[in-house]
Amino acid sequence: MDPSQLTRITGGQPTPLGATSDGLGVNFAVFSAHATRIELCIFDPKGRKELRRFDLPECTDEIWHGYLPDAQPGLLYGYRAHGPYDPQNGHRFNPHKLLLDPYARQLSGPLHWSPALFGYRMNHSRLDLSLDRRDSAPAMPKAIVADEVPFNWGNSKAPCTSWNDTTIYEVHVRGASMQREDLRQPLRGTCAALADPHFIEHLQRLGVTAVELLPVYAFLQDHFLTERGLRNYWGYSTLSYSAPEPGYLMQHPNELRLAIRRLHAAGIEVILDVVYNHTCEGNEMGPTLSWRGLDNASYYRLMPGEERYYINDTGCGNTVNMSHPRVLQMVTDSLRYWATSYGVDGFRFDLGVTLGREGNGYDPGSGFFDVILQDPVLSKLKLISEPWDIGPDGYQLGNHPPGFAEWNDKFRDTTRRFWRGDDGMRGDMAARLCGSRDIFDRRHRRPWSTVNYVASHDGFTLADIVSYDGRHNEANGEDGNDGHSENFSHNWGEEGPTDDPQILETRGRVQRALLGSAMLSDGTPMLLAGDEFGNSQDGNNNAYCQDNATSWLDWTQAQSDAGRALSRYVGRLTALRRAHPSVRSARYGDAGQEIQPGIPAISWFDAAGAQLDGPAWEAEQDRVMGLRRAAQRPEGGADVTLLLMNPTHEAVTFTLPEPGLAWSLELDSDKPAAPAPWDEPSVTVAPHSLVLMAQRAEPGDAS
Repeated sequence: MDPSQLTRITGGQPTPLGATSDGLGVNFAVFSAHATRIELCIFDPKGRKELRRFDLPECTDEIWHGYLPDAQPGLLYGYRAHGPYDPQNGHRFNPHKLLLDPYARQLSGPLHWSPALFGYRMNHSRLDLSLDRRDSAPAMPKAIVADEVPFNWGNSKAPCTSWNDTTIYEVHVRGASMQREDLRQPLRGTCAALADPHFIEHLQRLGVTAVELLPVYAFLQDHFLTERGLRNYWGYSTLSYSAPEPGYLMQHPNELRLAIRRLHAAGIEVILDVVYNHTCEGNEMGPTLSWRGLDNASYYRLMPGEERYYINDTGCGNTVNMSHPRVLQMVTDSLRYWATSYGVDGFRFDLGVTLGREGNGYDPGSGFFDVILQDPVLSKLKLISEPWDIGPDGYQLGNHPPGFAEWNDKFRDTTRRFWRGDDGMRGDMAARLCGSRDIFDRRHRRPWSTVNYVASHDGFTLADIVSYDGRHNEANGEDGNDGHSENFSHNWGEEGPTDDPQILETRGRVQRALLGSAMLSDGTPMLLAGDEFGNSQDGNNNAYCQDNATSWLDWTQAQSDAGRALSRYVGRLTALRRAHPSVRSARYGDAGQEIQPGIPAISWFDAAGAQLDGPAWEAEQDRVMGLRRAAQRPEGGADVTLLLMNPTHEAVTFTLPEPGLAWSLELDSDKPAAPAPWDEPSVTVAPHSLVLMAQRAEPGDAS
């Protein structure tokens, strides 16, 4: 029906929230505890002309609602909220500003930066206490009433990979394919490219079981970036919690669903990186786009007694008020929508500590965690937290409830320092290899709770860890002072790219050792996309605004001899991980329990084959070590492996420990080799390298 012909509105229902079509019309429902009136604004199909406004006629339990007969999916709409403009008491209602529905599931048109987007008069002497009366609708994207026709999932099923068998690949939707010369131009940078058979085959060769996608729902191109000629690349500036980012679609959200279906068919799960801790509206000087205009005092945490200002535990200007039941409902409804409508397999929560912070501080028993863990849909998914923010007591690694995994930055930093050759790292590295039990072995949690990584989107790539002593972020326009100042990196003789063969050889060894450490440790390994073939960001360790070749994966590097060799090495690591339960323990258990005679679950040795004792762990200059682990195989018998690690500049000969076993050399990070029996009493490990041995079964030996 022509939207201009819509002439009447009835009371409708307060549930569900959002815009819901029943085939005969559309029900609209939006939360606001403090508004005095809310208008529904209808636009022409191009979103340029506002055709009509309707007052939502009913308010039930702080839900404003109305039913628009004859309206159909595809209708473009927004809201205007009336109420007090009283920033000093936390209220910022301004009906001149068009507002996005927090439950919008599809957006039309981009946001065009304009002074009209701000609720106050910019450059006014009273700052945000002033009121701007310009209409923001021409500059605003519009919500689209989504057509919720069920997507045909066919016979596809989620892989449901166990945590203990999971290997994660963190990847950016746009960056994964922008430099794929074999793809048609329209496909590059879109969700559809994730479904490309060549990309899926690449993931399968690597042996990863899940992709973790940086934010895929709609985000803002921040004003301060556009003024610098830059773009928000990572997407941690949420504009809509349930609408896919339009820039990642060619035409329709089903492109993302199709990609997920094809990934599932290949046995690969999909985890979404989600940002519920803050929104794109920033602090009191930010724009009025949605939540601020609908009910600022409910959606955001405000400074007690100074409600003009926002609590900023996120470093992004505002903090979403997870203590409010309707706000918590918005978050869980969004999560459930992605899980049920898009079939995603899990979520990684950006600044997860913020979500668990109540009025008295962080609480692992907060309402957010309780709601997620009791939910019949969400509790069954993979749940990962980034266990820190910049708020009070903001570092909470290991202090999340059972059911959540956590990014382990201690693993990242310890592993980098160990292979860099720092003194005194042997004991800490030992703890990280064994699932960081000093941090996670509590409340019956499992080793999979630690997500082990040496590089992520936030920081240096693996290649840059071994190529740069310091960050090189000048292109970000912040005088190079943004990003982490301490990266525990080393250039091994020359800053940045080099042709020196000795430096390149050392860098290659250290990269392979870092990868081996992540893949052969207890816990859940995570690989940053591109690290498998040496992708570089030219020393930029905070490429959040580099939507260009700096951040996009360089697939020409993947096709080089060195890139192919490194990818094969990663595939070998994941194959070894699958084959040997001793390198991915399902439980912490008793390290001293004998798995077979004379072989406890965990043993540590020095290069001479002697067990490491208390004083040896304290020796600052001693760095090499051997880790023998043993575990029962599900089919019966024992699996025993020996990991030998040499972070020094010289080759080290390790004496194989007692009791003597029949060993096979499974992996030498210094050189490619097929598994082979090893009958010598010792093994020489090259500088900056690791070796993995495995007990081989003798004829008639059930183990």
